[in-house]
Amino acid sequence: MNPRFTFPLSCIPTCALALAGLLLAPHAHARINVVTLPDRDSTQLTIYNSADLTLVKETRILTFRKGLNRLEFSWANTLIDPTSVEFRALTHADEVDVLDASFPPRVANTLEWGIKSEFAGEVKVEIRYFTSGISWAADYVAEASQTEKLMDLAGAVRVNNNSGEDYENAQVRLIVGVIRLVENIAQLAQQGRPGQPPPPPVTDMPMAPAPRMAAMRGMAEANFATAAKPKEIIKEGLSEYFMYTVEGRDTIPTGWAKRLPSFTAKEVPITSLYKYERERWGNAVMRYYKFTNSVPSKLGTEPLPDGAVKAFRFTTEDKLYAFVGRTSVKYIPINEAVELELGHDQEILVKPVLMNWAKTDLQFDNNGNVKGWATKETWEIEVQNSKEIDVMLDIRRNFPGDWTLVTDAKYEKVDATKVKFLLPLKSREKLKLTYELTTRHGSNVQK
Repeated sequence: MNPRFTFPLSCIPTCALALAGLLLAPHAHARINVVTLPDRDSTQLTIYNSADLTLVKETRILTFRKGLNRLEFSWANTLIDPTSVEFRALTHADEVDVLDASFPPRVANTLEWGIKSEFAGEVKVEIRYFTSGISWAADYVAEASQTEKLMDLAGAVRVNNNSGEDYENAQVRLIVGVIRLVENIAQLAQQGRPGQPPPPPVTDMPMAPAPRMAAMRGMAEANFATAAKPKEIIKEGLSEYFMYTVEGRDTIPTGWAKRLPSFTAKEVPITSLYKYERERWGNAVMRYYKFTNSVPSKLGTEPLPDGAVKAFRFTTEDKLYAFVGRTSVKYIPINEAVELELGHDQEILVKPVLMNWAKTDLQFDNNGNVKGWATKETWEIEVQNSKEIDVMLDIRRNFPGDWTLVTDAKYEKVDATKVKFLLPLKSREKLKLTYELTTRHGSNVQK
């Protein structure tokens, strides 16, 4: 048979393992002949971006004796979910069975499994559980051309481990998508053994000198082995999720973070877009880079996860570098357009001026009181592009109430209270646009 065991809520799982070859007897829980097991053979971490949740699968080579073997877990100072731990034999599965799980008396943070084996020798086993405290985040670097018509976009992911446990020889998989949890994994990890107060929450805990040095050596060896060739991240869609698998394996100690390259897209078409809307930003003009996550735009092979963006621009032909701004983006599905907001730009001027105002079309009731009227406003908007490149200017104007607009300029009605003027501006170009706004009030409002 293929044994599979899941802890109930009252049981506590482990990261450290020990094995004792003890026969069933009245002293079965006496802790004698317990030996330290070898390190993990391999580890797989599947980290969900939308929740504090990581699925851990680890394999170890254990030496079983024929008969009863006791497998001991210790979970101290970790954020493992005690309800989620599973054990199964990967080799000799029909000869290995889990009989029971219990807490050893007077031993804190420890759980003991009773495992019956019909085979004497090495068995490869898998331990699987959820933990919190491991997360990942995306970040991007955008490098725009001198004309701001094209950009190079590079993505990377940063893995952070604050789970309280070191994971050696780990394969990392990153999940984009939303999952829903009934209970919080970190809370489950801290509920502790029944009858005992819960342990304090895990923070950045110091490692003992020897494990810390081993972790540092492991990280250094992993970095050295892959220095000549950057790691690849393989992407694949999984229904409502998208999975990124980081090439190779790494040691990821607790308290460490590691940045891994994800993709590079060259010559992505962009629009240098500038927006003005007094109700949102006052008199400031906001700068944007607009692009689409699509195949024609040299992207579009996978959705882009939430992340921070640093934008730069080459200002000369010999690629003198200038920092444009820093922003963040939300999840970008395939074929969706995105606008990177890069802050206030002082080289684009928008100056609305009220040229005339009048009250017209007065309507009176039977008592001679005004019951309806209209106001007419004449506006002139002066715009100026002081840059050495062409830009696109998006001007939004908000008109409450029942209104009519008359202008020679092209505009788009965004909704019942807002219009948009989209103006392409050449380098150093100045121009003016005018419009007349009529707003009806009282009984003049058109139903």
